[in-house]
Amino acid sequence: MPLTDVAIRNARVKEKSYKLSDMQGLFLLISPSGSKLWRMKYHFKGVEKKLSLGEYPRVTLRDARKQRDQARDLLAEGKDPSFEKQREKLRANALAENTFTSIANEYCSKRRRDGDRAWAPATALRCEYLLSLLDNSIGRMPIHEIEPIDALAAIRKIEKRGKLESARRTLQLASAVFRYAVATARLRSDPTRDLRGALTVPTVTHYGAITEANQVGELLRSIDGYEGQGMTKWALQLAPHVFVRPGELRHARWDEIDLDAALWTIPAEKMKMRKPHHVPLSRQSVAILEEIRSITGPAGYVFPSMRSRTRPMSENTLNAALRRLGYASDEMTAHGFRAMASTLLNESGRWSPDAIERALAHGDSDKVRAAYHRGAHWKERVAMAQWWSDLLDSLREGAKILPFPGAAIA
Repeated sequence: MPLTDVAIRNARVKEKSYKLSDMQGLFLLISPSGSKLWRMKYHFKGVEKKLSLGEYPRVTLRDARKQRDQARDLLAEGKDPSFEKQREKLRANALAENTFTSIANEYCSKRRRDGDRAWAPATALRCEYLLSLLDNSIGRMPIHEIEPIDALAAIRKIEKRGKLESARRTLQLASAVFRYAVATARLRSDPTRDLRGALTVPTVTHYGAITEANQVGELLRSIDGYEGQGMTKWALQLAPHVFVRPGELRHARWDEIDLDAALWTIPAEKMKMRKPHHVPLSRQSVAILEEIRSITGPAGYVFPSMRSRTRPMSENTLNAALRRLGYASDEMTAHGFRAMASTLLNESGRWSPDAIERALAHGDSDKVRAAYHRGAHWKERVAMAQWWSDLLDSLREGAKILPFPGAAIA
């Protein structure tokens, strides 16, 4: 006879556990402690087994019957309901542990050691910081529960603080984390894929750079008169000659530099384009480096931190020094030495654009073309490096530079 709610409520506790049977294997086990537990008896491959369905009244009679019917459907498919329940529990636990923050950390760890695509250390730190801005919003949520509105609300908290570029970049990184979760079978789709256009577009600002020849001379004389820390002065003196990215200059190590061969080889992991970069050193660059080596060489960082030789110079040091020299951020930055060299070298008409681009370590999407340019323009780059340093010396001494004559070298 089927059970009723009235019969269940009126069931009395006895000294020993006993059953109240329903139908098709479903029964209620009443213990001496007063608990009322739903169970289902069934046979699977000739073995009698029991399935726990929960406790009454949290699981009602109606709910217990639904679970029983679902279990019978599994049996009809040749599946063991107890095994399927355990597997579902493990799956649910795994999903609960896969929070956004845990997967973001996993993704960042992967990108740090991702072969040719590996993040440079500075890039990794920046990306990890931006993703950490989401820790208090969606960070603790299981990644499969995050909806587009959750992600957008989290990013807009950054946007409301006026950090438009940080918000844009954080959204890109969050999308990368979601796509990684998809690729590792922990998410069906990226919830941020339709959020493009939702954020305020930041105004593009260019690095402050001096590109007028007469102003370059004034800058170089100002650098020579810098009265701050000596290591900072040397870095400022070398920067215009080699015009590498500021991070590449700060992280330069003595084992990368061959003064006898007048060559600085920056390894791929330090380069934005993830390819090794060879920098020909002019006589002036070699002279500056020889002077520095007597202080910081022959091993470790060329420009170590003031606090510890095991760390490079701070990323703000050169820009702060330029501010001390009286140059505002929209006038000149450490990155501006690259724009200075690019502008004046191109305006000279003496050097092929490809050689200049290779000297600036700009990427080339065509691998065959990139390999060709590395070899074909090396001699030209060596000559260009010396010509450029000689030009800087002339400008420092106050020479007037007439419009550059000449045609580009083939």
